[in-house]
Amino acid sequence: MAFTLELEEWVGSVWHRFITRRASADFPEARVELSDRQRSLQVLFHATGGARHQGVEAVSDRDLLLRRNLLQQIAGTCKQTPLAWCDADNLRLPASLAVFPDAGLNEELYRWLALLAAQSGPMKHWGRDNQRWTQVVLRRYPALRPRYRRLMEAHLSLRPDPAELNPDEALLERALCQALRDPGSVEHFPRSERAAWPLPLWLYPPRHLGNPQTGNLEESEQYLATPPGEQQGGRKRAERIDETTRDGGLLIVRLENLFSWTEHVDLDRWSDDSEDPNAARVAEDLDQLTLSRTRLRKGGGLKLHLDLPPADVDDVPLGEGIRLPEWDYRKHRLQDDFVSLQTFIPRDCELQPLPSCLRTPAQRLRRQFEHLRNDRQWLRQQTQGSELDLQAWLDFHVERQHGQCSERGLFIEQRQTRRDLACLLLADLSMSTDAHLNDEHRVIDVIRDSLLLFGETLSVLGDDFALYGFSSLRRHHVRMHELKAFNQRYDDHTRGRIQALKPGYYTRMGAAIRQATQRLAGCKRRRKLLLLLSDGKPNDLDLYEGRYGVEDTRQAVLEARRQGLTPFCITIDREAGDYLPYMFGGNGYTLIRQPEQLPLRLPQLYRQLTQD
Repeated sequence: MAFTLELEEWVGSVWHRFITRRASADFPEARVELSDRQRSLQVLFHATGGARHQGVEAVSDRDLLLRRNLLQQIAGTCKQTPLAWCDADNLRLPASLAVFPDAGLNEELYRWLALLAAQSGPMKHWGRDNQRWTQVVLRRYPALRPRYRRLMEAHLSLRPDPAELNPDEALLERALCQALRDPGSVEHFPRSERAAWPLPLWLYPPRHLGNPQTGNLEESEQYLATPPGEQQGGRKRAERIDETTRDGGLLIVRLENLFSWTEHVDLDRWSDDSEDPNAARVAEDLDQLTLSRTRLRKGGGLKLHLDLPPADVDDVPLGEGIRLPEWDYRKHRLQDDFVSLQTFIPRDCELQPLPSCLRTPAQRLRRQFEHLRNDRQWLRQQTQGSELDLQAWLDFHVERQHGQCSERGLFIEQRQTRRDLACLLLADLSMSTDAHLNDEHRVIDVIRDSLLLFGETLSVLGDDFALYGFSSLRRHHVRMHELKAFNQRYDDHTRGRIQALKPGYYTRMGAAIRQATQRLAGCKRRRKLLLLLSDGKPNDLDLYEGRYGVEDTRQAVLEARRQGLTPFCITIDREAGDYLPYMFGGNGYTLIRQPEQLPLRLPQLYRQLTQD
């Protein structure tokens, strides 16, 4: 019996491999992987116009309602297709490509998609937009025309013959082939019940279109026309019934009924939290659709939500708070009074000395920075001073011999001059700082130590400086934690505030930078340095995610520069190279690859940034 089962399994596996190979439309021997060329594609994407904060990521295959042949139906293949698309955060490319029998053409296709995405924008019509973007690429880079023609001709040779399709599909196929041969020549694409054979040379609409979690970032009306086959419009015979209400009971069902959908079964069960990804395919197979208003319990699952602490245990607010603007890149304008920011100080904060573990490095930093404390300048020809001015004495002696005896100061005096410099250090206190770096330290511990050693160093230098932290919970509650203002001394009270810091909520970076800019702009110093200590990208619970947050932060940095400030970001995020050059510029940030070294590296970075 066991031998019979093993034989059946072996025969089944052999049959599956055979029929799958015969039904496959790919060329496995010419397959190329995205992982082998992801970095070079990202460089190409950015160099030809792609947004600096956008990366290149692999994406899984997508459902596409194609007309499959008999072998594909038997094998159950070609239900999903590798498609490329681009959203506000990343260029999404197939994890591998095997659409051409030549590996060189498959690799060339990756490069073409990166170039096309670099010129793309919000998709309003799938066919017309791809033609327009193709025209832009070929007009901007004429040397690519032969490469595009090779890709186009190789792809057209693999597409189905319109003569073998039904009339609607044949019209659509001819229109698509014409659009590939002569981009911009086709304005109207006929509708079809089935999707056209995939076009790997074109971009498709984002997969998350219509998802309420991400729909805030792009206006849904920007995507008025999606590829034929992804939105189906058909006629069905419908039946409307009322929901049956009962207390539930034993469900007895014959197992053979589970293999097909033929009629409505009125079960007293509540809907699942997730949508059925096969709903469109099931609806296509049904002869009759039954509609019923049933009870939905979307909140039946566990829902977690961050809430603010009660007022009696929360930090102490300073004042009524202020309103700040925020940049909306979709409207290309600054929204006035869009964000509410409140400044806090820790509640029940005790005086604290410098922790014993930091005393030795603090003493070492003090010795290193003492010679920079204040610039010393020798003032010549003084009427009194600590030393004789030899040059002034010689001039006086010569003039007296020639009968010119004017009064002259004969001494030099050394005086100290203040460094004409002010610095505001802004620390990211989002919930991500609660992450562990090792078995002993978290990110927030490293931030506390960095703030303490930074304060010890600048108190020796005598430079004007302020220390703040920030986090946020949507746009109506941005929290600014005042650790030391410009007019306050750095003492045990400040050390106590720093040691009382704890992880907060999210990272609405633009609002914090704008408030820090206002504080720093009020200092009457020639040089003003705004340092941002961060561990990740800007983000919040609402639409402040992805490109929206990056664009707002970039505008806040530009506003600070226009006011004469020097913004500089210090990060421990290893992926910072994907977005910080766009926000702060190539020379406006640095990456600390070993976060444990941040407390000692921060004062050294300050010295490099402030030396003339």
